[in-house]
Amino acid sequence: MIERTKYLDKLMGYRSKQIIKVVTGVRRCGKSTLLKLYAERLVLDGVPRERIAEVNFEDFSNDHLLDKKALHTYILSQLKEGEMTYVFLDEVQRVAEFEKVVDSLFLREGVDLYITGSNANLLSGELATLLSGRYVEIELLPLSFKEYVSGREGVVGLAELYTEYLTRSSFPYAAAFSGNQEQIDEYLTGIYNTVLVKDIASRNQLTDVMLLESIARFCFDSIGCRVSAKKIADTLASSGRKADVKTIEKYLRALADSFLLYEAKRYDIKGKQHLKTLEKYYAVDNALRRVLLGRRGSDVGHVLENIVYLELRRRGGKVFTGKIGQSEVDFVHMTPDGQVSYYQVAATLRAEDTLSRELAPLVSIKDHGPKYLLSLDEDPDEVLDGIVKKNALRWLAED
Repeated sequence: MIERTKYLDKLMGYRSKQIIKVVTGVRRCGKSTLLKLYAERLVLDGVPRERIAEVNFEDFSNDHLLDKKALHTYILSQLKEGEMTYVFLDEVQRVAEFEKVVDSLFLREGVDLYITGSNANLLSGELATLLSGRYVEIELLPLSFKEYVSGREGVVGLAELYTEYLTRSSFPYAAAFSGNQEQIDEYLTGIYNTVLVKDIASRNQLTDVMLLESIARFCFDSIGCRVSAKKIADTLASSGRKADVKTIEKYLRALADSFLLYEAKRYDIKGKQHLKTLEKYYAVDNALRRVLLGRRGSDVGHVLENIVYLELRRRGGKVFTGKIGQSEVDFVHMTPDGQVSYYQVAATLRAEDTLSRELAPLVSIKDHGPKYLLSLDEDPDEVLDGIVKKNALRWLAED
């Protein structure tokens, strides 16, 4: 099992703080396992096992706790006066009005509360209102390239491992199939179908599942490209399928809320303002994308861009696509402490015209934020006009 040290350390940093820890991420990205690993750390740190109250709402044996009053009563029965109880509520969004239970538990002394959910709506609506300023979100993604490499001891060569990573999936449990690609693909198809029907269509009461799947496939096929609801509507219309822009916007939001897709909004670097149109979407897992698209899912440059985008999200802060004059910068990364860095991503920079084209937008940025040019070229690092040109796989494998 790969210990997800970064996330565990983050949870330990918030341990016993009077704040709710909310772990979000796509189904099967490892949220339940993370809580189990964290529980083991607590026990090793001297916490008695009985002071950890765990409820996984995907476990049928806990169905009686889907009632908010029953859940509240059960958790209260697990508390012990004068001692800290660590409460884990896994996939808590399955409980109707769970936010009332969470709010009540938060108000009690001796409760350290952790909740997980596989939909961004977990942090919207009444929960956000009730708990404003009283929770911290920990966004969990499937395995990073560095985490994947750490679990493949004995395999040499980052390029070989990268190929594996793209085809065998970043979803943690995919490793259980020992590289059997047919089984991996079937597993990923199951995740996709479950998320599409259970986490998106049912939860959001979306009646047209075929339209939802068409939009999902369009976005998976368009990673690294500007996307708008109107563009999707026009594309669907050309194939004989009509859908209005507002419906498409609703379905896009539902796909992003499920964490199947991540939306990267645009940022005007010169004007230092956010732009409201022509965002990009990136897939949560490249192997899942390949399963859905077949050969169309093997475009090297866009796949690498997708991987870099997810890695920047893992490193914290916010990630935008950038605009500088008439040029585009692949990513603008803003860390929580206010540092800004810029990234261009390309499959290869060996051709002189490609190198010049990719450098130009970064050169035109006049602030002093770090600038990086990443590619799959296995060349030594070098600095060009103050821009670090680096092998993307080495960058992905760094701390």
